[in-house]
Amino acid sequence: MNDVDARMDRLRKAARYRYQQLVDSEVERGSLDPDEVRAEREERQLLKAADVAAHARARIAEAERRGVFEGNPYHGKPLPGLDGQHDPDWWIKSKIEREDIRGIAPPALALRTEDAELDDHLDALSVESDVRDVLVDFNARVKEARRQLLGGPPVVTPMRDVDAEVARWRDRREARAAAAASAAAAHAAETRPSRWWRRRG
Repeated sequence: MNDVDARMDRLRKAARYRYQQLVDSEVERGSLDPDEVRAEREERQLLKAADVAAHARARIAEAERRGVFEGNPYHGKPLPGLDGQHDPDWWIKSKIEREDIRGIAPPALALRTEDAELDDHLDALSVESDVRDVLVDFNARVKEARRQLLGGPPVVTPMRDVDAEVARWRDRREARAAAAASAAAAHAAETRPSRWWRRRG
């Protein structure tokens, strides 16, 4: 098997896996009949892999002749997101990124993003009471998002321990101050003019 065939095989496996995950989630929701899904699986298992691949190539060639792929930004390029990792929220994340949507993401995704950036946000604050206020507000919004049953991805963002986070904020602040003082001392030592004393005889 050459590199192209191996890559196509990996892409087929990834597509089959994604399709299976989608079907399973729809069956769990009740929007697909499990008997129909079972029958379709049995029918697919009867087909040989070579026949399926030949059928897919024929359909793609036919679509190319009809011009279906004209203007497709992914024509001739690898599909994004085929890295072997399954993310159940891939569709909403890609839509948000593609359309540059801001401020209206589902709470679960917005809180995940905010949680990832929270330390940097806290480090920009200089007063401990402000840090506590931000953490209390963040925890309240996580709690509220968990209570709401509006659908969408589940809220998995953990709440923050306010006292522990304030202690971590203090430690980071002291480390930055120590690093800045050390850098300033090193800079002063480098820029200090050297004096040469000459002994006159």
